[in-house]
Parts: sequence; C-alpha cells; structure tokens
Amino acid sequence: MAAPARWSHVWVGAETGALKGVNLQKRQATNYTGGGALSRGEGVCALCWGDPAETEVLVGCLDRSVKLFSTEKGKFTESRLCPGGDGAFCGLAAHGSTLITCVESGLLKAWRDNAAENVSLELQAGSGLCRMRQDPAQPHRLATGGKENALKIWDLQRPEEPVFRAKNVRNDWLDLRVPVWDRDLQFLPASDKVVTCTAHRQVRLYDPSTPQRRPVLEVTFGESPLTALSLAPGATSVVVGSARGEVAVIDLRQGRVLKCLKGFAGSVRGLQCHPSLPLVASCGLDRFLRVHDLGDKRLRHKVYLKSRLNCLLLSTHQDWEEAPAAPAAVKEEEEADDALWDSMDTVPTLQPEGGRAKRAKKRKSSGP
Repeated sequence: MAAPARWSHVWVGAETGALKGVNLQKRQATNYTGGGALSRGEGVCALCWGDPAETEVLVGCLDRSVKLFSTEKGKFTESRLCPGGDGAFCGLAAHGSTLITCVESGLLKAWRDNAAENVSLELQAGSGLCRMRQDPAQPHRLATGGKENALKIWDLQRPEEPVFRAKNVRNDWLDLRVPVWDRDLQFLPASDKVVTCTAHRQVRLYDPSTPQRRPVLEVTFGESPLTALSLAPGATSVVVGSARGEVAVIDLRQGRVLKCLKGFAGSVRGLQCHPSLPLVASCGLDRFLRVHDLGDKRLRHKVYLKSRLNCLLLSTHQDWEEAPAAPAAVKEEEEADDALWDSMDTVPTLQPEGGRAKRAKKRKSSGP
C-alpha cells in the first residue's frame, strides 16, 4: 500500500473516521484507518503536514487523538491522546518535533513528545473557537478566531498575551453592534496581514503593522455563512466557500468578486489552493472532492468519496498533476518488448486465391 499512498494528490478526512488518499489521474481513492471498525466518534476534523517533505500527515480525530500517517509506508505509525479543554480540534500544527493542538473551548497546547504530561506550552485563546492557523513563514506565530472571539495573533515565544487583538467593526446604520463570528483565516506571505471569513458573509483583511485594529478591507459575498477560506496563488485574491455550496474568488486589492466556481451541491467544509498552480481543491457534505482551475473556472477533477467530508490536505509538489512514473523494472520490460517487435520483419498482406481468379476473369471478359 505504500505506492498508492505516495502517489496520492489529495488527502481527505471523513466523518466516518477514515483518511482517504486520492489519486486524481487514476480517479482512485484509498481508505486508511488506524485499525478496527470505522466510527463517527473518531471522525477526522483536522489535517496538517507533519514535516516539510510532506511524508507525514497529522490526523486529528473527534475522540481527541492525533494519529501520524506515513505516506511512504502507507499506514498509521503513531497515535497519541491530547486531553484538555472541550470540543473538537479546530486546528493542528507542527513546529519541528512539537505538536500544537487547539480545541473549540480555546485551549491551545504544545506537546513535546508522546507523553500526555509533557506539555511545553499552554494558553487560553477564548471560548467558541472555530479555527487556528499557523503562519507558514514563521511557524511560531499562530492566529485564532471564532464566535464572539475576534482574531488574535499569538507568538509562541511570548505566549503571555496575543501580539495582535482585532477590534470589532463599528456599529451598523441602525447603531447596532455587529456580531463577531470568524470561521476561517489565513496568513498572507511576506507580510503581517491576515484574511478572515465570517459566518455573517464578510471577508476581512487585517494589517497588524498599522495602528488600526479594525479590518483594512471588507467584502460581503453570498447569502449564506462562509465556512472555508484559502489563499490563491500570488496572494492577491482569496477563495471562499459557503454553507450553501457557493464558492467565489475575491480580489484583496480592489475588494470585489472576481469569479464564481460552479458544480457544488452542499456545504463546503474544506478548501485549499495550490501555492503555485492555478488550482483549488474543495470538499464538503455532498461527498465529492473537486478540483477547479482558477484560470478558466473549469472543473478539472470530480471524485465521489462516499462519506461526508470535513477537511482536506493538498500535496504541493510541482508535478502532482502528472501520472506516477512506472517502476524501473516495468520500464525495462516494456523497452525489451518494443525492441523485439521492431526487429521483426513485416509480413505482406496476401489476397485470397478466389479473389485473384475473379479479377483475372473480369479482365479477360472486358478485353478489346
């Protein structure tokens, strides 16, 4: 099973507790479980890479266990329990050999090793959390946000207080307070900016480098709560998905909707853009994994995965769209077969005897 796991382009977490590796070229999905029967109590709610080489996948489950899946071996190799706090995981991250977990009650922990008591850091980010994300450029920086829990940016080297705490927008035109409910967020590369999407249909851009704690840009999209967000290649636009299956690309420079992607039939739970290719992968409650081209909005791949899907993880290798190379032994055998066929003489096609006799009789009867 190692080869299919290594050639998977997308990893998807299902409510049934299965980790699904999908090879898009073959339209083939393989289920991986930690052993035993599938259970919704072990549903996958968070995924992240365990190492920069993308050979390990960290799988966060509803029973508060974190499993380590090896893409090289094609199986789960480790499992650990991460107690503390309440609710499901709303984020996982890896910083070197340290595992970082965050749950809905707001408890964020950094674990040094497999022992449950070896916690190197613990902080409270506030209740009602919906998402915790790590800054890819600075792994020691984290961002959190949730229901009535505005965006906060944390530095694990100084965990006493957040280095940035967002301020709610001003009251609406009726002078009523605007509710806060951040559902997803993402760091912008090469900057301190963070973009969020909310359950009240807003996409907001924050810039902690300025004195302003309120968003510097706000865009409203659709008629349903926004549930997922991913930064498009180039970091000038963002892809958002809603609870009704609406997916759109929003320009962060001009604050407008650039295009909408079609083909969805249910709530979007996971979105991820390829960092260099114009592709975005999505999954949700309609049980389909989809890959769209951000250039022409075309649906490139669509795979039915049988279970309701919660999250996904996209392989970021440049050649992920290409078919996997055949093993060297198979290549040598194919080349030997080609050489054998090339060395054979071509046999001319022979006409049936009866056909030649009929043509000769016809020429004789039609003579001068």
